[in-house]
Amino acid sequence: MSEQNRFDELLLRYDRALEGIREAGREGVRLVVAAKYATSEELDALCEHRGLDVIGENRTDTLIEHYEGMKNRVEIHFIGHLQRNKVKSIIDKVSLVHSLESLGLAEEIEKQSAKRGITTRVLAEINIGREESKSGLMPEELSEFCLELAKYPHVELCGFMTMAPKCECSEDYYKYFKETYDIGNDVWKNILGKEGEPIFSMGMSESYRPAIRAGATIVRLGSSVFGRTTADMMNLKNKTNDK
Repeated sequence: MSEQNRFDELLLRYDRALEGIREAGREGVRLVVAAKYATSEELDALCEHRGLDVIGENRTDTLIEHYEGMKNRVEIHFIGHLQRNKVKSIIDKVSLVHSLESLGLAEEIEKQSAKRGITTRVLAEINIGREESKSGLMPEELSEFCLELAKYPHVELCGFMTMAPKCECSEDYYKYFKETYDIGNDVWKNILGKEGEPIFSMGMSESYRPAIRAGATIVRLGSSVFGRTTADMMNLKNKTNDK
């Protein structure tokens, strides 16, 4: 496939993703593209031809790699697991951290944000499937955790994120997203007494439609936009490094 055809296919997949979000039946849902599936050239093409305005980074090293080329063009969200020792390297480069899952991490975000005189916007990550292999708060821990965040003036809770367990079909995801939405809204309104609507970051390429129906305001799509898996991306990087 020629380079031009490859970019044409990319733009078509991006347009289909936007159309799928609209067809899911709720307005105002934001698409965050997962940059771990993309080359820098593909991100450039989406910015230039489709007005891409936000990307999600899963790893601190790739965030830093993309940062100089993207910082004045898009918002950068951190959507992967964030280690405490990596906070200082990315905290002034992101507009939203999707994966706050412990008070220890909150403490480090507070420390590094205070040093820079900034407030970092975060989402509390909920382990809605109670999976040992995944990070995130158990649903019953969420209320106390969110109340404890009030101790950190440089950390602003903006909503909630979840990664549902792997399901056989897309509709099986709905119950996990609906439970996240109900729990998050209860904590937001009845425990924290907050006004307005929280952010709900829920749903990926295989599950964004039921996530939107359940109340997602952000969906995180990668493979369906860039047409490759994580393994494909690793192979592509290895080939590039070998040249």
